[in-house]
Amino acid sequence: MTPTGMDEKIVVGLDIGSTKVCAVAGRLIRNNKEQETLEVLGVGETNLTDGVAKGSVVNVNNTVNAIKRAVADASNQSNLNIHLVNVSFSGAHVTSVKSSGSITRSSSGDEVQIEDIDHLLNDMYRTSIPADKEIIHVLPMDFVVDNETHVNQPVGRNGVKLGADFQLITAQANAARNIRKCILRNNLAQDTMMLSALASGLAVLTDEEKYAGVALVDIGGGTTEMAIYYRNVLRHVAVFPWAGNSLTSDIQAGCKILPQQAELLKKKFGSANPGEYNLNEVVAVPGLSNRKPKDVLLKNVAVIIEDRLREIAALVQAEIIRSGYEGKLLGGIVLTGGSALIPGVEHTFGRVTGVEEVRVGYPEHLEPNGRADLVGDPAYATAVGLVWAGYKTIDNRISFISDPNRSYQVDDILGPVRPLPYPPAGTGTKANGGIRPPEPEPEPKKKSWFDILKEALQPTRGDETEKYQ
Repeated sequence: MTPTGMDEKIVVGLDIGSTKVCAVAGRLIRNNKEQETLEVLGVGETNLTDGVAKGSVVNVNNTVNAIKRAVADASNQSNLNIHLVNVSFSGAHVTSVKSSGSITRSSSGDEVQIEDIDHLLNDMYRTSIPADKEIIHVLPMDFVVDNETHVNQPVGRNGVKLGADFQLITAQANAARNIRKCILRNNLAQDTMMLSALASGLAVLTDEEKYAGVALVDIGGGTTEMAIYYRNVLRHVAVFPWAGNSLTSDIQAGCKILPQQAELLKKKFGSANPGEYNLNEVVAVPGLSNRKPKDVLLKNVAVIIEDRLREIAALVQAEIIRSGYEGKLLGGIVLTGGSALIPGVEHTFGRVTGVEEVRVGYPEHLEPNGRADLVGDPAYATAVGLVWAGYKTIDNRISFISDPNRSYQVDDILGPVRPLPYPPAGTGTKANGGIRPPEPEPEPKKKSWFDILKEALQPTRGDETEKYQ
């Protein structure tokens, strides 16, 4: 820690979303009261229209280029050479599976140590799942020590058998591989890969809300993700394939306009409260070339938006009931993501779910500066949360949230690559141990018919050869 209270470590968050790629570089600052804030050093953002669909990378080249531009902008602003990033992942393919596991400790007389929990977590990452799936996170809920159940913190307790109920958050293996491919092709290294909703929670939720019980609803571009916390522990995760792009598609179809115009209409005039517009309030939307503009009723736009948000809110309510935490979430619902900025969204969610406390979550505890203003709204919660992930964890009881023993071969991610030529003498690389291999034998030159005739007329080797020398 430097004398000014700035953390020497700088963390970069890379949010790969369905509509944009955002890179944020930041570092931790502690003031005299030991309050922590995040200083934003650089921000890079690139629109992404054809690279990610429903949260999954579908066009690697477009996504690679978008990442390159976003990281370059963040690097230039912060005057940093960025190599390591915390990256988000999402997608309709993400699932959360409840599972249980246990180990028998060899030192029965000693207290449970953090190493025992690490051992248990490592075992859970080896859980058998379908071949096309990959375990991204293993997150414990309640622990069991011998016969004592519902243990929140097992470290320090005596017992032989240590077990826990877990959430295994899984993703399609190909989707995770594509994200890593995009990172590697930009000459970047991945420090942590984190579900977007979990990263957003680090940026917008308070510790009091997580303890009292809260449902975070991250309405992104391609998917809506939901995470329920209770007693400071993540209890439930769900992903819905309807989000901000669904609103845009509905406006496009309902008003019969182009997708770009529907998106602009949503951002400038969108509302989830049709009552705020009169029947004569219209906006002229440009038509095709040489055609008249089209008048669109703003009340109709609001009706379309409200209907889709009501559907998403109904899905959230169903998941709260399914999780078993209905009536227990004193912290209510916190909405984040770009669509959380639509006026009236809190009222719509409150009316549909019956939850009294609904608020919009903004990234908190940012050190005031111009760059912090750029990422201060809910659309950047995931990117800011990925920076926070370098300084605090989702669960203080565990030391890692990704499989620490999983190794990724470059060929598995990038596919077969051509071997590079041998380096010049004296420039051995780490890959070959600094030793230059022997030069390959040159291929024999192809003989012409004249060379063949000349060899045929030469005498045989031996004594006869000496006569003609």
